[in-house]
Amino acid sequence: MEMTIMGTSLNGKQAVVEPEAIKELAAEVVVVKAPEIQIAPPEKQEEAAPPPEKPKAKRKPKGLILAVLGVGALASGVFGYRYWQYASSHQTTDNATVAGHIYQVSAKVPGTVDAVLVDDNQLVQKGQLLVKLDPQDYQNKVQQVQASIQAAKSQADAAQENINLAAQNSQAQNTQAQGSVNSAIAAIASAQAAVNEAQAGIPAAQAEVAQAQANLQKAQVDYNRYQSLFNQGAIARQQLDTAKAAYEVARAQTKAAQQGVAQAQAKLAQAREGVTTAQANLAESRGKLQQATATGVQTNVNRSQYQAAKAAIAQSEASLKDAQLQLSYIKITAPSSGRIGRKSVEVGQRVQSGTPLMAVVGNEYWVVANFKETQLENMQPNEEAEVKLDAFPHHTFTGRVESISPASGAQFALLPPDNATGNFTKIVQRVPVKIVLDAQSIKGYESRITPGMSAEVEVTIK
Repeated sequence: MEMTIMGTSLNGKQAVVEPEAIKELAAEVVVVKAPEIQIAPPEKQEEAAPPPEKPKAKRKPKGLILAVLGVGALASGVFGYRYWQYASSHQTTDNATVAGHIYQVSAKVPGTVDAVLVDDNQLVQKGQLLVKLDPQDYQNKVQQVQASIQAAKSQADAAQENINLAAQNSQAQNTQAQGSVNSAIAAIASAQAAVNEAQAGIPAAQAEVAQAQANLQKAQVDYNRYQSLFNQGAIARQQLDTAKAAYEVARAQTKAAQQGVAQAQAKLAQAREGVTTAQANLAESRGKLQQATATGVQTNVNRSQYQAAKAAIAQSEASLKDAQLQLSYIKITAPSSGRIGRKSVEVGQRVQSGTPLMAVVGNEYWVVANFKETQLENMQPNEEAEVKLDAFPHHTFTGRVESISPASGAQFALLPPDNATGNFTKIVQRVPVKIVLDAQSIKGYESRITPGMSAEVEVTIK
């Protein structure tokens, strides 16, 4: 007869004692066969009363009981030993689920849905076009910015031409005005020299006038005296004529000297007028020089306009890049390879930036097993694990422990526990452990395993 003894571990795992072990134990046990006892009918009990039993026959049932108890104790010991071996090298939990990457697909720019190119549960590849928005508004914006760039470039070219022209005119006018200033300064110096010369000639001319007047006065006195003598007949007429001629010469010299003074004064006035004219020319030349300098200022203004036009070009180019980027956002593509889920977008729908449209469930997945903190004493990364999914109960997946969470699940809850409130109740915490499945064990199940499936995990502790 085969006997199978089953037990339940502390963590809910069933342990089995193999039949071979029971057979080995049963072979060592001596089975005592109980003697057959015949019982007489009630009415003949007194006549057929059996002889008194010997004490040795009474101990036979007790030996059988002891033998059975021995077998049970031995089987329990074997079971306990094997269970201890199993429990010390395995940790199990049924608080586990399949997890994976779920990519939320949303609109980056507002717009009207022009086309939806996928359906629910459809397989897609990374970069595949999912949804297309109406591009008209964004194309118009790109064209407007391009027109702004052309206008800014035209302004920059015009400003550059004005800079060159103003620079040339300013240089020519500046050179001419500076020459006029220098000429005016030289003319002033020359006119001032003429003034000085004219002023120096006036005293000489005045001295000549005084000398001529003195000679005239002497000649007149001599002539009057000779006239009186001639009238008296004291001298000859020739002497009178000589005195008269000397008088006329003195008069002419005096007149000439006076004219020399007048000429010297006129020359002085002319020289002074020349100084005034030269000073006026200098002022005019300086005005032209200032005008030429102002033309240089206009050149600087044109340069400023050119720089402003270049800045406008740079700004418009940045706006063009932004407009082109927004235009590219009307094509919504798959962020990763996987399957479409929770599609909520339809053609003609008006969406805003950030509006969720669908989700892409990635092809990579793993198992998150929530072990009790008391099960983690000897658990380490890279330890082997066996996983059973409720969806595929007849297939065992293999994997390994990749990592252990740095905090318990309660710490990541929306309202983490606060043990300082005074209502502390000790509860065994569960810590998430990430189990990565072997590629070979999931072969044929790649498209059937989905995040959220329930699982049972058994980790072999080294």
